[in-house]
Amino acid sequence: MKSDIYFGLSMTFMMKQTETYQPYYGLPCSINYVYSLPFHSLLRLWFRFCFYADTILTMPMQIWSQTLPKLEIHPEFLAPLENYTVTQGRDVSFTCVVNHLQSYKIAWIKSDSRAILAIHTHMVAHNPRLSVTHNGHNTWKLHVRNVQANDSGTYMCQINTNPMESQTGYMKVVIPPDIMDLDDSTDLLTAMENNDLRLRCRATGTPEPTVTWKREDGQEIVLRSELGVKRVKSYEGELLPLLGILRQEMGSYLCIATNGVPPTISKRYRVTVRFKPTIKIKDQLVVAPTYGNIILLCYIESSPRASSVWYKANGAKILTNDKYNVTETIINDYAYQSNLTIKYLNPNDFGSYICSAENLYGKIEGTIYLQELRVPKTTMSTIRNTEPDERPNLRKQIERKGGKKYSQALGRGVGSMNSTQRNVVSWTQITPISRRNNSNSLPSVVLTKNSKVSSSSSPSSSFSSSSSSPPPSSSSSSLTSASAPAHTTPTQQDVQSDATSTHDSQLVYQLHLMIIVLLFAMISFY
Repeated sequence: MKSDIYFGLSMTFMMKQTETYQPYYGLPCSINYVYSLPFHSLLRLWFRFCFYADTILTMPMQIWSQTLPKLEIHPEFLAPLENYTVTQGRDVSFTCVVNHLQSYKIAWIKSDSRAILAIHTHMVAHNPRLSVTHNGHNTWKLHVRNVQANDSGTYMCQINTNPMESQTGYMKVVIPPDIMDLDDSTDLLTAMENNDLRLRCRATGTPEPTVTWKREDGQEIVLRSELGVKRVKSYEGELLPLLGILRQEMGSYLCIATNGVPPTISKRYRVTVRFKPTIKIKDQLVVAPTYGNIILLCYIESSPRASSVWYKANGAKILTNDKYNVTETIINDYAYQSNLTIKYLNPNDFGSYICSAENLYGKIEGTIYLQELRVPKTTMSTIRNTEPDERPNLRKQIERKGGKKYSQALGRGVGSMNSTQRNVVSWTQITPISRRNNSNSLPSVVLTKNSKVSSSSSPSSSFSSSSSSPPPSSSSSSLTSASAPAHTTPTQQDVQSDATSTHDSQLVYQLHLMIIVLLFAMISFY
């Protein structure tokens, strides 16, 4: 045997062909085909060597591979699901990112209801507002459109491994506040004065809204209780108690609901307080001059609004016309002022005026007394006269004496007095000089210049009778001060004096006419 091996090894240089045998585990072995007699023995030995060598070398590796566990890569989440706070009606999307998913599947589940929404890209829930998308790699999304209140809750992204792996995200749906309609009629917002009234305002929303009350006009809200009266700018609560409400608390109240989700909403409540009319008259006595204008004021409070009427003392109703004008001035919801304007006052206008107001709950009247304001008169100069006042005959007497132009001047002078509004002239007496020569004598005129009329009174020229002077002791007329009592009977001496002064009558007549013309010229100038 040994000689065969030795022979085979030593005769390798005689090799005609060489083949290589490569086992699965082991080293390559060269097979020499030697044309010798023991070749088949050498070949058999060589195969045995390679077999045992391969077994010895590969056995530890097989044993080691059988003893170690198999290594497997599991799926993993790359980012957590986000939490969302979304306003009702908006859209939101949950994103789930997973690596090494392999053959596993992704499922979307709503945790609170344990409802499977979708598996991979297949929708399970029959909700048209839900959908899922996959980017073809490692990202899955759950879309929720037009979010509603019942969409709030926990959402889960789950992998169907064993054991199961998942992560969750929370969606909170917030709803803006809304004020409910409680079907309150207008009657529920109306109360008699000093009675109780309660306003109710209920609001919905998520989170629950806070209700606050305020007055629209910015005034304070009056809260009455057994502990007293409290005034506040705002009041919190669904129910606003208005106990013992007064007319001053009438108006609009605002219910404001807010929960931090815009927009804030409000509702207006119109509160009406009913009561019978009341009248307030500031000036019960009003003084005014003749020929002026005056306004009488009557302050009325009522709810519902009262109808106001003005009456005279004799009960005659006053209507708007050229003489009277009735107007109203609105002050607030329950108060207004009735104004009576009287134009061109005359003596018949002075007296009592009654302001009357009436509504469904009662009637009331107030009285204003209008009194004439008398302007004091100051006498400047007087031409003595002995006969009673004959003012209506003044123009006729002057025209009879051939003084028509002076009569015209007299008319212009009087008209000028009415237009200038500066002075008041009083014609006190016009008498003939003597009883005997009545047709040939010159009338005497007494001029009285009064003080200026105030701006509040009506400018006018007043014609009135006053006391005449006594006859002079001398036979001729002269300019003197009016100091003696009027309307004295002429004596015999006066008659004789008039008879002896016939020669001078024409001169006196002309003198008097000149004085009249000068006086009226001065009046017209000023």
